[in-house]
Amino acid sequence: MSDPNTADPNDRNDIHIPDVLPVLPVRDAVVFPYILLPLSVLHDGSLKAVEKALAGSRLLLLLAQHDESEESPDEDGLHHLGTVASIMRMLKLPDGRLRILVQGLARARATHLNDQEGLFQARVELLDDSDDPEISTQEIDALVRSVRERFEQSAALGKNISPDVLSLAAQLPDAGRLADLVASNLELPVSDAQHILEILPPVKRLRTVSDLLTRELQVLTLQHELSSEARNEMDRSQREYFLRQQLRAIQQELGDTSELSDEIAAYRRNAEEKELPEEAREEMERQIRRLERSHPDSAESSILRTHLEWLTGLPWAKVSSDHLDLKDARAVLDEDHYGLEKVKQRILEFLAVRKLRGDERVRGPILCFVGPPGVGKTSLGRSIARAMGREFVRISLGGVRDEAEIRGHRRTYVGALPGRILQGLHQAETSNPIFMLDEIDKIGADYRGDPSAALLEVLDPEQNSTFRDHYLGVPYDLSKVLFIATANLLDPIQPAFLDRMEVLRLSGYTEQEKLIIARRHLIPKQREENGLAEHSLHITDPALKRVISHYTREAGLRNLEREIAALFRKLAMRVADGDERPAKVGLKQVDQLLGAARHFPEELLDQDRVGVATGLAWTASGGDLLFIEVIALPGKGKLTLTGQLGDVMKESAQAALSYVRAYGERRGISADYFTNHDLHVHVPAGSIPKDGPSAGITMATAIVSLLEGRPVHRAVAMTGEITLRGDVLPIGGLKEKVLAARSAGIQQVIIPKLNSRDLKEIPSALTQGLEVHLAEHLDEVLERALLPEATEPAAPGSGKAS
Repeated sequence: MSDPNTADPNDRNDIHIPDVLPVLPVRDAVVFPYILLPLSVLHDGSLKAVEKALAGSRLLLLLAQHDESEESPDEDGLHHLGTVASIMRMLKLPDGRLRILVQGLARARATHLNDQEGLFQARVELLDDSDDPEISTQEIDALVRSVRERFEQSAALGKNISPDVLSLAAQLPDAGRLADLVASNLELPVSDAQHILEILPPVKRLRTVSDLLTRELQVLTLQHELSSEARNEMDRSQREYFLRQQLRAIQQELGDTSELSDEIAAYRRNAEEKELPEEAREEMERQIRRLERSHPDSAESSILRTHLEWLTGLPWAKVSSDHLDLKDARAVLDEDHYGLEKVKQRILEFLAVRKLRGDERVRGPILCFVGPPGVGKTSLGRSIARAMGREFVRISLGGVRDEAEIRGHRRTYVGALPGRILQGLHQAETSNPIFMLDEIDKIGADYRGDPSAALLEVLDPEQNSTFRDHYLGVPYDLSKVLFIATANLLDPIQPAFLDRMEVLRLSGYTEQEKLIIARRHLIPKQREENGLAEHSLHITDPALKRVISHYTREAGLRNLEREIAALFRKLAMRVADGDERPAKVGLKQVDQLLGAARHFPEELLDQDRVGVATGLAWTASGGDLLFIEVIALPGKGKLTLTGQLGDVMKESAQAALSYVRAYGERRGISADYFTNHDLHVHVPAGSIPKDGPSAGITMATAIVSLLEGRPVHRAVAMTGEITLRGDVLPIGGLKEKVLAARSAGIQQVIIPKLNSRDLKEIPSALTQGLEVHLAEHLDEVLERALLPEATEPAAPGSGKAS
């Protein structure tokens, strides 16, 4: 700040100013007339100029430099209009510098500069800065008052101006001196200060200073408003935050965006690379502005950073190219899995449509693979991804009970993250992966919401193009994703959820299919995993069939693979002990290596029996035989059901009995018989729960067999639901039931006539040598199943009812 002490304007007339004066270049300041200013003198030329002035009139011509960084300017590096100044005081510092106090006297122009070994001397022409007589006194007074008022406002808004300067400005009536005083206290750049110095008319100079003062007042007002707003949001621990806010506000006002943090620049760069949609880009900019306003160490800053990382890290427009060669895709599917023709055909159909349309936005099917455990549902998804050339993502939904697992948590929660859907896409780094939703039939629901309801939007092609995750807060397009769900059972799945998916059933494998799969896939895999790839090892087909039939009981292949792995581990021990001889595993070696057989194929009854019928059942591990036994006891018509039967199966037994009681007279069964006897229906393997309507005709056959005293053919198995009118209704799981009948040596199978359409999907090899009879009514079942007369003594309580 300049010293407020000034000389009287008439004092210049009492000072003789020589025509030639030494020149002192000034690097970073402009000295105005009547203003005191301290200067540091260091360079030789400047020291010589000061010494020459002190030796003479103590007067100098102060000229500002064009380039402040230049240490030894030449004649062209100096402004030629400057200020004649008097050296008031001089102090020599220990490091050789001089500290002088100068006072400006008058404006002057250097008409001729002479450089004598670094010492500039100039011929001086004093400049007249008198007022223009045409300007009215009233206009000058108004301008002076306006400048004084804004000068005081600047001080009130925090400008560093001393009270002495304010007092002097209030007393100066001269427009030129007021302009110089105000300009010297505005801390102007050298270029602006030099421009004011070169304006000679006082009123014009004061107008220019007034404009600069107005701009400075605007900046101070804005700074004051920002400071007030910042203080309202700041406590004592946020001093650093306040200073940063001021710095950012000033940079924004001056248009200086060159110092954005690398972190924010990285977010914007990622947004450009990922081609964020407009709504997502707007959300990103809002979060960036909040991040800029927040303290870098605050909790909110950490939350904003995490959200921006997820927002800019998702593969918004990045997609992988589909491999549309149908022959190659078929080869990959056949290489990885044996059979499963219906599923493979559906994938090839999708690829064919994509190839013909050439549109990447062809909506993929929402597939649902349903089948027993171990049939290859999950591995089939990986194979599909490999065939199509897409990334594969799998999430397990078993036991998931929180809706936020699908839609994400809102950002207000501590540790919030997006849902598993977006996490999977982030992992895949593409927007069109094969996305497997594993075990959807095991989703739970509680007070935290129903995840399957949240999946309704995900799996709806009409809605998932604008899927909105709670954490992300903006729509994300899921229409390019090919979703594949897996389940063991369809019953637990919500109807609305199931309606959105195309169900493909994967049945259990036959013994022959398991034999082929073991040869192609399981044995080579276990040979390599157990370090026997280079050793000669052979398992005979009879030995492998024995492993399948006597050591496993399943529709899938998991237990078979475990047993094969056990064989290889035991053989690996022999090789590790030094036995390098080629190994051959036959029937005898299987029993030696795996121990006693743990399962036995279902066997037929030893003979035809009265009141015992053979049914076919479907279980999660495949088909099975079901023996239903009925006996009569003295009583009053009570029906007893045992064998851990479910509600549906109990109702089927009641419906079968009701039909026999209602229509039994035409078969010679007296209605009075039921008033004196109780019936007990039992299904062996009582420790295993059983349910379903498909045993209805089997129970009815067993009851009629008992009441008529006619045995049931032991080589005949049956399945079907019965009505109160005796009609036979269709059932499910036909392939598994036929497979179980064939494995047990059944010769004839009775099925509902309405299931005839399902026979087309059963391989002919399964039905070869097996008589399949179609029945519409229970009478047809009884005609096929009951023998004309008993071949064994009637059991107690059985016999012809009269």
